[in-house]
Amino acid sequence: MTPPPPLPGDPLAPLARPIRLTRAVLVLERLLRAFWPLLTFLAFCFAALSFGIWSWIAPEHRGLAGGAVIFGLIVLGAPGLRRFRWPSRAEAIARLDATLPGRPLAALTDGLALGANDPASRALWAVHLGRMAAAARAAQAPAPDPDLAPRDPFALRLSALTAVALALVFGTPTAIFAPATQSGAPFRAEAAMGPAWEGWAEPPRYTGRPGLYLNGVEGDLLTLPEGTRLAFRFYGAPGAVPFSESVSSPAAPPLDAASETAGTEVQSRDFTAVRSGVIELGGPMGRRFAVMVAPDETPEVDLPALAERRADGKMAQPFHAADDYGVVRGHATISLDLAAIDRRFGLAVDPEPRENLVFDLPLPISGSRADFSEMLVEDVSEHAWANLPVKLTLEVEDGRGQIGQSATESFDLPGRRFFDPRAAALIELRRDILWSRANAARSAQILRAILNRPEDTFPAQPMVEVLHGVVEQLDAATVTPEARDAVAGILWQMAEILEDGGLADALEAMQQAQERLSEAIRNGASKDEIAKLMAELKEATDRYIEMLAERAQQEEQGPQFGQQQPSQHITGDQIQALMDQIQKLMEEGRMAEAQELLDQLARMMANMKVTQGEGGSGSGPGGQTMQDLGETLRDQQQLSDDAFRQMQRPPGGGGAPGADPQAGEGAQGAPGADLAGRQRALRRELERQKGLMPRLGGEAAEAGREALDEAGRAMEGAEEALRGGDIGRAIDGQADAIEALREGMRQLGEAFAGENGANQRGAGDLGQQRGGDAMGGQGTRMLPRDPLGRATGEGSQIGTEGDMLQGEDVYRRARDLLEEIRRRSAERSRPEVERDYLRRLLDSFGSR
Repeated sequence: MTPPPPLPGDPLAPLARPIRLTRAVLVLERLLRAFWPLLTFLAFCFAALSFGIWSWIAPEHRGLAGGAVIFGLIVLGAPGLRRFRWPSRAEAIARLDATLPGRPLAALTDGLALGANDPASRALWAVHLGRMAAAARAAQAPAPDPDLAPRDPFALRLSALTAVALALVFGTPTAIFAPATQSGAPFRAEAAMGPAWEGWAEPPRYTGRPGLYLNGVEGDLLTLPEGTRLAFRFYGAPGAVPFSESVSSPAAPPLDAASETAGTEVQSRDFTAVRSGVIELGGPMGRRFAVMVAPDETPEVDLPALAERRADGKMAQPFHAADDYGVVRGHATISLDLAAIDRRFGLAVDPEPRENLVFDLPLPISGSRADFSEMLVEDVSEHAWANLPVKLTLEVEDGRGQIGQSATESFDLPGRRFFDPRAAALIELRRDILWSRANAARSAQILRAILNRPEDTFPAQPMVEVLHGVVEQLDAATVTPEARDAVAGILWQMAEILEDGGLADALEAMQQAQERLSEAIRNGASKDEIAKLMAELKEATDRYIEMLAERAQQEEQGPQFGQQQPSQHITGDQIQALMDQIQKLMEEGRMAEAQELLDQLARMMANMKVTQGEGGSGSGPGGQTMQDLGETLRDQQQLSDDAFRQMQRPPGGGGAPGADPQAGEGAQGAPGADLAGRQRALRRELERQKGLMPRLGGEAAEAGREALDEAGRAMEGAEEALRGGDIGRAIDGQADAIEALREGMRQLGEAFAGENGANQRGAGDLGQQRGGDAMGGQGTRMLPRDPLGRATGEGSQIGTEGDMLQGEDVYRRARDLLEEIRRRSAERSRPEVERDYLRRLLDSFGSR
């Protein structure tokens, strides 16, 4: 029944909602008290049906069981109907009032018995009603309290609730609404004891697809990658479960027709899906699967552009590869294009046979290998085919072993160019000797002619003596391959000295003059000393600029720096004016300002060195800084590898702590020939680079300097650990130094990019595009990125790290690590926590 609405002026009207809720609580309490036996009986019936009791009752007894249930419902429900009484509004108000101190609801419905005409009594009564109304506003409906414990001494209601919970967790409540099992069908127990089967489908690991448990697959259509391994197990007597399939090649014979060992209770069928077909299993649990095999496409690789010579003489060949599941490996093959060679002079004779050049293609360390672009960078400057026509072919392989090949392209194999005529002549003789040892006599004759008047040709007498020794080796009756290679190495070294020696010496002399002048400023040198040092600096700078101009003339470009824009040209007069201003400031005692201008001059000359001496590598403000830091980072990584190898050496294997006689190439010629000495040299080199670093403002520059300071402290700690023989702690410190160096380079790269942003915005996003191809063309391409998402190569302010990820060992180690993670994640014997962690690693860094 619906309670009547409150009368106008009803003092309890603001409490209508708590009163309704209290009345509902009373209804719930009285229903539970009246019908708890019926509800308990229904709960037990629900649990029994959820556990399939209906299927255990014989069909002829099910009517009797249903009648018993109905009788129980009537017997338990009738007393409840007699006892239940709907609560009134007054009862709800009394129940709610009992929960409040002072029963304010009853007070609000009371009236004055005496003194109704007395103003003082009415005022007092009004104050009392106000207080009761304030107390009534705190009224809240009480919680239900059916108090069933005295009525249920055996706690049957709790047992019923437990049975319902078990039925919901372990039973099948939906079976209540399922049709009853037909009389002719086997029971579940019988089916479980009869013939059964299990099946699994395991796609190839390289696809990254999960395995399937075929018994749990819904539907009859299966789409599987080509090469999926299918395994079936059959339980029972041989032939009890008929089986046939048409997805393997050749198809497996039907199971019921196969000869099985007598008495065997478990049979198996393992095969590989190579074509679409059907899998059929008979028996009571039979299934029919229509299998659709998705073919594994052959990988593809192509060359978006041909490699040309980089500024440092290395070959940089961009390529693009794709596969439906991912490329696992690849290589580039370079062969000599003999038909395209101008067969004159030393190339007129037939060349000696040489094996083709084969380089492993770099693959992404993280991210997908299904579709990617990368850059193959190799230094082939010293190879016999350098600067000669060659043919290039790329091949990639997928996880199934299928090979994709690019079209064969012809181009000149990039190698270093020598502009000094003497160096170029020695390099040509070297090429002829490597082409064929039959050129030995001819090369010796030419070299004698070059050495006719050596004082006018070569700067140092030792160089002349070395070249005379080369002539003697070439004049030998038989030039062995070892002697040929030794002569080629000597000629290459002599050419490098002639090409770079003068410029390098001039640069070193200029830097030393700058450092001496800075030291004089810090120590308060006299005017005469400062004048002398300024004269030395001017002389060294003039010599360096003169050699830059000579080199620029040979390379057909004028001396400039930065992005080679008109606003960035600098003349000798401007440099001279800057030096005059430095000297003037020092004479006036304004040493801080003089030091600032001297640092500016050093930055200018470093940028000129980057553009001219390096052929444009690392162009832009800070390019030399980033290049030097990149070299330091590579040296630190090499030192860490050598320290790790030292730690792995068994005790007593020779060598004192900190020494590494078997260190790799990076350890050859290291200062002091020990790990601690090399670490000290790296730390000092980092301090030197920090001192010559351009002074930039902003948060990125400050963060970069702090990171480099942290790297220096980590290096110092590693050095101390190496001296103490604690190589493990030293490796930890070196790892911290490597991480800090990377962070410093990243921050400084952002700072340099911000400083030069006005000139760079027109060329597009430095982190993603660059104008021109890999070798300076006019196209636009996306730059490859390293595992931290940074651009790796030309056009990027942190491009000096590009080569760090091109090494063969780096990619091999990364690939082996990912394969090991995949293998461990597939081992079911490992703890699930460990496998889950490994799977998350693969999701973040592995091939998708």
